[in-house]
Amino acid sequence: MRSKARAFALQHHGEQRYGEHPYVVHLDAVAELVQQYGETAVVIAYLHDVIEDTDVSIRELEEVFGPLVADCVTVLTDEPGKDRQERKEKTYRKMAQINGATEIALVVKAADRLANMRACLTGRKERLLAVYKDEHPVFTKAVFRPGLCDEIWSEFAEL
Repeated sequence: MRSKARAFALQHHGEQRYGEHPYVVHLDAVAELVQQYGETAVVIAYLHDVIEDTDVSIRELEEVFGPLVADCVTVLTDEPGKDRQERKEKTYRKMAQINGATEIALVVKAADRLANMRACLTGRKERLLAVYKDEHPVFTKAVFRPGLCDEIWSEFAEL
């Protein structure tokens, strides 16, 4: 299923870039971080941006990958807003309400943020890293669940 999700994401993200790299570099980094949390987490990692960044619909995602994956990608998709701050406030409010089976989406969200922060450090993108650090308290309040993915959260503490 992970290879199907990766191929689906690659097809739909097409020529999109992650900085100077093909977008798959980011997707592979997130998938690698969630590997230990199981196949579903890896599938969601590959698909986490397809609703937000491509023309794929939730319905299509549900038809191909099932309702849990579609629900989790919905959780990970930014809510609409006039700017980053409004989008993130709405999205974090949504994430704070998540429990049960869809909590696996929060593992992917933490991994996504960690992959982004690592890329900022590697690419010397200090301004974007500062944005992530500034958002971190609100991000943590919405996404952190004790025992869910402590290894990822431990690395945040080191950054």
